[in-house]
Amino acid sequence: MRVGLAQINPTVGDIEGNARLILESVHQAQKSQCDLLLFPEMALTGYPPEDLLLKPSFITDNLKTLRTLSKKIDLPCLIGFVNRQAHFLFNAAAWIEKKKVVSIYHKQCLPNYGVFDEHRYFSPGKKPLLRTLKGLRIGVTICEDLWLSGPHLTAYKKMKADVVVNISASPYHVGKLNDRHKAFAKTQKLTGAALLYCNMVGGQDELVFDGGSFGLPARGIGKVQFPQFDAGLYTVEVERRKKGVVLSSPSTPQPPLKRVEEIYGALVLGVKDYMRKNGFRKAALGLSGGIDSALVAALATDALGPENVVGVTMPSRFNLSETISDAALLAKNLGITFHEIPIQPIFDQFLFTLKPIFKETQPNIAEENLQARIRGNLLMALSNKFGWLILTTGNKSETSTGYCTLYGDTAGGLAVIKDVLKTTVYELARFINTRAGWALIPESTINRPPTAELRENQKDEEVLGPYSDLDPIIVNYVEKNQPLHQQISKNKTKESYIRRILNLIDRNEYKRRQAPPGIKITPRSFGKDHRMPITNRYTPL
Repeated sequence: MRVGLAQINPTVGDIEGNARLILESVHQAQKSQCDLLLFPEMALTGYPPEDLLLKPSFITDNLKTLRTLSKKIDLPCLIGFVNRQAHFLFNAAAWIEKKKVVSIYHKQCLPNYGVFDEHRYFSPGKKPLLRTLKGLRIGVTICEDLWLSGPHLTAYKKMKADVVVNISASPYHVGKLNDRHKAFAKTQKLTGAALLYCNMVGGQDELVFDGGSFGLPARGIGKVQFPQFDAGLYTVEVERRKKGVVLSSPSTPQPPLKRVEEIYGALVLGVKDYMRKNGFRKAALGLSGGIDSALVAALATDALGPENVVGVTMPSRFNLSETISDAALLAKNLGITFHEIPIQPIFDQFLFTLKPIFKETQPNIAEENLQARIRGNLLMALSNKFGWLILTTGNKSETSTGYCTLYGDTAGGLAVIKDVLKTTVYELARFINTRAGWALIPESTINRPPTAELRENQKDEEVLGPYSDLDPIIVNYVEKNQPLHQQISKNKTKESYIRRILNLIDRNEYKRRQAPPGIKITPRSFGKDHRMPITNRYTPL
């Protein structure tokens, strides 16, 4: 039996457009002589549709489109959609064959952690679904069903399933593909069957779905792996032999991506789809001459093409000539449009206007933040005038500690590296240059100590401490929920520093709540993963 895995990129809410994507894959699968075609979880509606699921018309339109779609499909297909029975909604899969829906499966295990809210919308299914095709017994599961052990899986062992298929919308974070392999290899033993896993690909707001569909044989023969971050139709040959079901694929085996390659692929896809799916053609960003804006510019150029990226440098008297020239050099290297708008005259006018109120005070963070807000206003003016999406350039180290200016460098539509720690920013910059074979990002930008350049001789690490010390604290506290005493027990010499950083993280939730969405690449990002109250006096000792 030849099974096609349609690793498609649907758009949430574009039910008709998603139906066209599905039909295109059906026609391609027919040409490839597939006997069965799998689509991702909720392929018809896109995932996650969130509170669109509370709109009765959305559910009705998805059901109506499924009926229309089924009449055009002869090839056996498994398509994810939203089912409704009485007042209950189900995350469902429709088995379509010979131009009609012949069976429906309801997802039994509903995730309700991290970015998932399925208990808010869906009721759990109760029954397994087994279909027979080409002499093989096929059990059906949806995403979380295969992450958790239980009777929903042992049922397929009792039913003597040869193959268990899993249609999924599993969002990416670093190492997620390996997590899937480990988890599914464990739960696969409960079914005793070969496994075929079909995952969604594409960006949806802060989430990126990485694809990476694969097959695991029943007894370790013929494991197949398909690409991450690339949409396409991938085929698997499923054959029963004396020792069990084996898998093979005509496609060239895909070596696993390295960590930095995964992150880079996720960020590029996230930018590309956020732009495309929200109707933007061009993006703009402030180019400071620093490494964060350089990385965002390089990612945007790869995602959108140099003709669709605009870099703007906005120097004041605090900007070094080296950073200004690095910004111009980066724009030249990338081939993007470049503008210079000096802000010193505007800054001087602000100071003059505020002088009567600021009299008898010393310059402090107020004057520093004025510069960032002037830059934010200028970028938003360009956005309004030309319809460009503004990309913000703050990293996770800054976002965590509040080392950013509200309505200043946080002003924009997409925070590209919001979930990327500063140490990873350097790793990505070096990867870009290695891949290019030359200093696409100027070496001086990478080697210069990072600075916001909002006052004389300012250095970021004088405020935040070395990033090599800061970033592990953020990982432990934000991503692993590790309390203060655990961090101190491992490093008592830095107790006061750790206390200060954790206090900064807790105090700056109000800034994060008002910042643009950012692309998730870690197990716990600032977004739907991290829902902390702004008014909060709890201190996790």
